[in-house]
Amino acid sequence: MTNNTDFRIERDSMGDRSIASNVYYGIQTQRAIENFPISGIKPLHTYVSACLYIKKATAIVNGELGCIPADISQVIIQATDEILAGKLRDQFVVDVYQAGAGTSHHMNVNEVLANRALEILGDQKGNYKRVSPNDHLNYGQSTNDVIPTAIRIGGLLALYKTLNPALETAISVLEAKGVEFQDIVKSGRTHLQDAVPVRLGENFQAWAQILTEHQNRLYIASGDLMSLGLGGSAAGTGMNTHPEYRKRVVEVLSQLLEMPLEPAPHLMAAMQSMGAFVNVSGGVRNLAQDLVKISHDLRLMDSGPKTGFKEIQLPPVQPGSSIMPGKYNPVMAEMTSMVCFQVMGYDNAIALAAQAGQLELNVMMPIIAYNLIHSIEILGNTISALTTSCIQGITANKERCLAYAEGSLALVTALNPHIGYLNAAAVAKESLETGKSLRQIVLAKGLMTEAELATVLDLEQMSAIVPL
Repeated sequence: MTNNTDFRIERDSMGDRSIASNVYYGIQTQRAIENFPISGIKPLHTYVSACLYIKKATAIVNGELGCIPADISQVIIQATDEILAGKLRDQFVVDVYQAGAGTSHHMNVNEVLANRALEILGDQKGNYKRVSPNDHLNYGQSTNDVIPTAIRIGGLLALYKTLNPALETAISVLEAKGVEFQDIVKSGRTHLQDAVPVRLGENFQAWAQILTEHQNRLYIASGDLMSLGLGGSAAGTGMNTHPEYRKRVVEVLSQLLEMPLEPAPHLMAAMQSMGAFVNVSGGVRNLAQDLVKISHDLRLMDSGPKTGFKEIQLPPVQPGSSIMPGKYNPVMAEMTSMVCFQVMGYDNAIALAAQAGQLELNVMMPIIAYNLIHSIEILGNTISALTTSCIQGITANKERCLAYAEGSLALVTALNPHIGYLNAAAVAKESLETGKSLRQIVLAKGLMTEAELATVLDLEQMSAIVPL
């Protein structure tokens, strides 16, 4: 109850605490603030939203089933809608490194909603006899089934709203660049050495295909997140829940989120195993690994301008040096690699946390929640930035590409069927030692005619992909 204009006194099973009158969180959140001054990193917006959707669905169902008073159900729903719309977002304050399983964050959500509901009713914050964080907000629930459900919903929201749209746009832009550069022939490179010629456009088409395949893998992996253990309560038995609650709350969540969610086939399994999160995280890590490769390719192909490949020009977006005038760096590609390295690190932490559960619960869920959702969102944001500020504006240096293709010793590969591997190797060696062209040496040795060489060393034909 409010004690004066600056503080209110709240009580829990451990005793009393003074709480600032203007805050909406309560005593258990206050204890968590005191106990975990670790990183200063607060819960992700998407993760909070996932918890709020769960609280709205549970309030709806528990109100309909008569488990909590109808008027309390309605005011909880109103408070939840307000915060989902953006109100009081600064009240979710528990550090991501916190009490096991996520109890501190869970109670932070319950307390903020309870106090906002009390305010809507014209009552004082902290009057939990009227609206209780435990008895009303948390009826039929436990941290142990709410938090893994919130991770699933948060992961789905991050995939659908951030990563997947970013991939869609990136794939489309890469495909368009593939068409734009399709007629440009360049030297291929394997082991960073000269290889047979390829089309610049096919490089971009290949990257588009790589991202498409990752998108498909993530879509399949995301199906694991659709199965919710909500209703399992403390240990997966459903203790203190209405018989109809489990099914109906998942139906309501499906409607609120417009997702085909379903109850988990075994509530204890859904509570104990973090396998779904490891699977999705692995897919995100896999995507990050190929994004590093693509970003490094872009940097190599743009290297120079005088002493590198300079086959393409990445759009300059900022000065590249504090001392060297006129220098521009491939900063968007560099940033992409750094984010991807972070994602890989998060995935490793998720794997370690996932195997650290014991018996009926995995208490490492807070770090899994943060790492998984954050990985998905920063990777999605990175892909969007790379696409908009880099890939979309790439131009090709056609003359440079052609010069490398024509000067590559790997063109000798096309001679293999006509003069044999050993003869072709000898021609390549002589060309490297003397500076003479492959054409000059083959003609001088009488290995092929001018007409035959014109056909065999046709760059356009050599760089064309053999159709299926």
